[in-house]
Amino acid sequence: MTNCNIMVVEDEIFVATEIESMIEELGHRPVGIAMDSTSALDLAQHAEVALVDLNLRDGPTGPLLGRILAEKFGVTVLFMTANPSQLGDGVPGTIGVLPKPVIDDELRQAVRYAVARRHRLPAEPPARLKLFAADNSNDPEDGLEARA
Repeated sequence: MTNCNIMVVEDEIFVATEIESMIEELGHRPVGIAMDSTSALDLAQHAEVALVDLNLRDGPTGPLLGRILAEKFGVTVLFMTANPSQLGDGVPGTIGVLPKPVIDDELRQAVRYAVARRHRLPAEPPARLKLFAADNSNDPEDGLEARA
C-alpha cells in the first residue's frame, strides 16, 4: 500500500507518541504531533491523513478543526475520541470516528483504512469505527452537496 504523511492531533503526549510509533511501524511518515488547533493548522500542509481527537489543549476544537483540515487542506480525517457522541451525525468531509480506548490492532486497521480511503482503495474499517454518511474525504465538496 502507498505510504502516507500522517498527522496526529492529540493533547495527551503519551497517547500521541504511541500512535506516532504505530504509524512508523506501518511504514507511513508521521509529520508531527499537534496538541491544539493552531499547531494542527501549521502542520496541515504536510499531512495527507490526520487522526484527530476532539478535546485538545485549546478546548473542544477537534470537530471544527477536522472540518477545516478536510475542506481547506484536503486532508483525510479520522476522529479518535472517548466522546464520539459529540460528533452527532458526523462532520462534512471526514471519514468517521473511532471510540477510545483503542487497542493496537484496531488502531492499525483504522490507519490502514484511512490510507486506503485517501487513495480510493478498498479496505475494511475496524468494527467499532462509526462511518459518517455521504462521506467522501478526498473531495469534501461531494460530502457537502450530499447534505444540501
